[in-house]
Amino acid sequence: MHEINNSASHILMVRPASFGFNEDTAVDNKFQNIDALKNLEDIEVKALAEFDQYVQTLRDNNIDVIVVDDTPEPYTPDALFPNNWFSTHTDGKLYLYPMKPLNRRLEKREDVIEMLDMCFHISEKLDLSHFEDQDIFLEGTGSIIFDRVNKIGYACVSHRTNEQLFHDHLAELGYKGVLFNAVDDTDTPIYHTNVMLSIESDFVVVCGESIKDEKEKSYLFESFTQNGKEIIDVSLEQMRAFTCNVLEVTSLKGDKVLTMSTQAFNAFTNEQRETMEKYVKLLHSPITTIETVCGGGTRCMMAEIYLDEKFFV
Repeated sequence: MHEINNSASHILMVRPASFGFNEDTAVDNKFQNIDALKNLEDIEVKALAEFDQYVQTLRDNNIDVIVVDDTPEPYTPDALFPNNWFSTHTDGKLYLYPMKPLNRRLEKREDVIEMLDMCFHISEKLDLSHFEDQDIFLEGTGSIIFDRVNKIGYACVSHRTNEQLFHDHLAELGYKGVLFNAVDDTDTPIYHTNVMLSIESDFVVVCGESIKDEKEKSYLFESFTQNGKEIIDVSLEQMRAFTCNVLEVTSLKGDKVLTMSTQAFNAFTNEQRETMEKYVKLLHSPITTIETVCGGGTRCMMAEIYLDEKFFV
């Protein structure tokens, strides 16, 4: 079986076909900026160029990226964020998740799963989508931040992350669940945990300022410390620049690389970058159009593949 770690060596990304502002998600995703959108031209062309440049940057640094093309129909403006609709695990299981926005549910593609099954060992597909009929949602690794080594899942409560389903899902995985509340500078609940928390092999990037309850914050930080993580605590302003929407991956050479947008890289302080560089190589690429229009960063664009490869002779 695949070694359990917090750094996948295979990444799946979806090249967008219908890129645009998603009004369905803007209801609770305050990272989307419709005002800035008015000043942007040729957003589809720019988004595709940013996507292609990011993929090339990853591949130039020996990171294995599987690129799947989105389909023009049905209309799925957020298809480039596949991490929300499925997750994979070292025991071969693949989970499909219940999504809140109606047009995001259309992103789930059987052909993508079949493609993965051709290249990797999928022992079982488990579909939680039926919870959508009950208005119960849990949006994959947007909602849940997995510490796979220590078998802990972290999540902040929102309309996209149901408390009971979160705990039930983690219990099924054999994980402990840590749930807390996090809000932005207007006291609006943060819609996805992965915009305020990222867990790497040796450290975490977290926006402690977003957790108003001191007991919850203390418990969360103690959990990180007890599990050997150095804490990079960023401000709300830094969080808005997607500093927490980063992902550690392992290159084909075995090196640990922290991937992020150029906006996020520039928002970290020199001291924070130096701390992270003790453990990983920092790698960034500009995705300004994607971040502005869709309200998601580089981590959202990357679905980790933790399945064992199939080898053909």
